[in-house]
Amino acid sequence: MPDTPAHTGTPARAASGARRTVRVPGTERQRSAVLDDLTTTGTLVSGHTVRADWEALHSADTPPPREPVPGVQIDGCFPSPTRLNDHHGWHHDAQFVLRLPTRWNGKLLVTAAPGVRRQYAVDRVIGDWAVAAGYAYAATDKGNSGPEFHTAGHRPGDTLAEWEYRLRELAVAARATVRLHYGGEPSRTYVTGVSNGGYATRLQLERHPDLYDGGVDWEGPLWRAEGPNLFTHLPEFLAHYPRYRDTGSTEAHARLVEAGLPAGSEFLWEAHHRIYWDFTQRTYRAVFDPGYPGPGLPGTGVPFAAPGEPGADADYDYAGRPAAVREAVSRIELTGALGRPLLSFHGTLDTLLPIGIHSDGYAALVAAAGRGDLHRQYRIRGGTHVEGFCDHFPGRLRPMLPVYRTVFAALEAWVEEGEAPPSDRTVEWGGDVDDSDIGTW
Repeated sequence: MPDTPAHTGTPARAASGARRTVRVPGTERQRSAVLDDLTTTGTLVSGHTVRADWEALHSADTPPPREPVPGVQIDGCFPSPTRLNDHHGWHHDAQFVLRLPTRWNGKLLVTAAPGVRRQYAVDRVIGDWAVAAGYAYAATDKGNSGPEFHTAGHRPGDTLAEWEYRLRELAVAARATVRLHYGGEPSRTYVTGVSNGGYATRLQLERHPDLYDGGVDWEGPLWRAEGPNLFTHLPEFLAHYPRYRDTGSTEAHARLVEAGLPAGSEFLWEAHHRIYWDFTQRTYRAVFDPGYPGPGLPGTGVPFAAPGEPGADADYDYAGRPAAVREAVSRIELTGALGRPLLSFHGTLDTLLPIGIHSDGYAALVAAAGRGDLHRQYRIRGGTHVEGFCDHFPGRLRPMLPVYRTVFAALEAWVEEGEAPPSDRTVEWGGDVDDSDIGTW
């Protein structure tokens, strides 16, 4: 798999302002540096990335960048009332990173952090490749991050509603900065993201298509007020998995598969129960329904409470909660009404955001909105949600990063050359950790 896209659009050229820095419009503060290397190989040494942001999101077999990419890095933050992001000692949210390679391909790539991570979270899986390909690159923390992210905002839904605003804010500011730095507008602006960043990508192309030429969504969640969403399947996982684990109950197993867990992904369930399901359900539920589980208990419930125990999110019944909860979700829900081309891909062994619920569901939503001509969905056999699990289960999971680069090249060819991407399909996998079968799909 090549380290750069097959289609680079505008020929690479040096920045007219390569040895100076400019002010990013709208920032409250910023720091700028001219660096010998904008990839993680260099930024780890120079202190211009944070390893903890991106650890475990890539396979250990991911090769390092081949060559240094000189350019300018700008770290900054937009005005924000919250203080959850402590990077740079700022204790200030709405932080971003902007990287401007000296040899620019004329294009801009904008992204948002996955999960509750911060602005450097996809430096390894997206940022390194982007700057090596000559892209100006911008990433945001989405305006709130970390385990207390649900405390941002004043009313139910505010936390996730901010994500849309912060990514749009960065896209506008990054375009202006590119113009100031290089002396010209980007010929193309793309948006992309992993997990929550994939959701943010979808939402940008639905609500702000004027800002972008297209996007790639890597395993984004589906949010719908009437379902599906996280709260229509995570409580089921929490309720039935311990019984399956402890007794081998076939009935519990059937309930888990019925709730969305892919058959064949059982080897991933224990790790997801310990790390993801409980935390995700409780903290995201607190964004939209802080009144649950009731007086005298914390808004995030009680960790790992079993069904019937006080504060148990395993008992959470989204459909039975007050209408105000669904109204809060409706503020951030997806409609499928895309305004620009979007390529989506998702692993069939995703046990956090099961593909049948979140990716198949979004594809159906796009089709129902009459925008199917702007969308393709690729089901990646053997892929899971967190790339780092490939190291724990060698040979059982397929790395998704090579898929991302192939899909992005297909987006560029579609937007820039009018070459139609492959139709919706399941991409099979022979079991070897290589991507030769991706390129011939």
